[in-house]
Amino acid sequence: MSRLQAEHLYKVFGRRPDQAVQRLEGGTHRDELRADGTTAAVIDASFTVEPGQIFVVMGLSGSGKSTLLRMLNGLLEPTAGRVLFDGQDLTALSPRELRSVRSTKISMVFQHFALFPHRSVLENAAYGLEVQGVARAEREERAAQALELTGLAGWEKSWPDELSGGMQQRVGLARALATDADLLLMDESFSALDPLIRRDMQDQLLELQKRLKKTIVFITHDLNEAMRLGDRIAVMRDGEIVQQGTAEDILVRPSNDYVASFIQDVDRSRVLTAGSIMEAPAAGSADEDLLAEAPATVTSETPIAELFAPCSTSGAAVAVTDEDGGVIGLVQRETLLAALGEEPQVEPQADTQVPAPRDEAEKVIAGA
Repeated sequence: MSRLQAEHLYKVFGRRPDQAVQRLEGGTHRDELRADGTTAAVIDASFTVEPGQIFVVMGLSGSGKSTLLRMLNGLLEPTAGRVLFDGQDLTALSPRELRSVRSTKISMVFQHFALFPHRSVLENAAYGLEVQGVARAEREERAAQALELTGLAGWEKSWPDELSGGMQQRVGLARALATDADLLLMDESFSALDPLIRRDMQDQLLELQKRLKKTIVFITHDLNEAMRLGDRIAVMRDGEIVQQGTAEDILVRPSNDYVASFIQDVDRSRVLTAGSIMEAPAAGSADEDLLAEAPATVTSETPIAELFAPCSTSGAAVAVTDEDGGVIGLVQRETLLAALGEEPQVEPQADTQVPAPRDEAEKVIAGA
């Protein structure tokens, strides 16, 4: 079963929202609704997120991505559609039931940290557990463990204003991890950080994910960040999801000119992998013969940026092997060069955000 399902979600602000949804379903463009004083922030959004997956929603400001995120945990009620979490329809829950789900099963990490300045780092990390009613000794122990996971051991007694921006964001992440929630929602969580710190936080998240295998929905406007973090990516424009797929899917097969314009400056060598460009061995070929022809080996997940050195030392090809060392494919030097220079082929298949005020952020942290 999928951990999270969004089914035909709409969010309309303004007059007669239900009627607006009917018009959108009938083909009316959101610009026509805007002329009537109605804003369609999210239009017919559907996707699934599997357990342990990082699902990235990417779009420019105004694309509807943050509005979509706030429907996933009930901060915003959908105008139409529903959200299923482990098979439970969150849109059918009472406010009290929804608060319980938010406080125990879904955690949120904000762009601007939302730390309490009058609480220590440890107290900030333990706050979600405090709201749950966890005893002080246990919540401090779990918060300390989360701080250690995020590289903040030794900073427990410090105050937020004594920490750098990157460290403050680590506290926010630790607070989310301390509750042991099944689902993490991350809203532009790294975008306020300097580039180098942002890269470090991405590394940290990927490393934590290898160990904890959380289910994560990550919102970003940065395509490079999306492609680095996402197991799957949804690209939004004007309230609609215009393409979903892996980073390779989007890079190699953009759904339209809008997506193609996004990917034109992406470093293909860091996104495409050996598995995506390898050729299957000839039928009946023995592994020994293949490895004699291509003694350098890589895995299917190796970025093609790391294939240049093996190709230069092994002759014309590199062998791609599975976990048991068996050869599953070959990457020829000419194939590698062609992948770097190939133009993506567009495949035919297109917000208004409502920002969360700070007091709303604190409500979510508290499970309100």
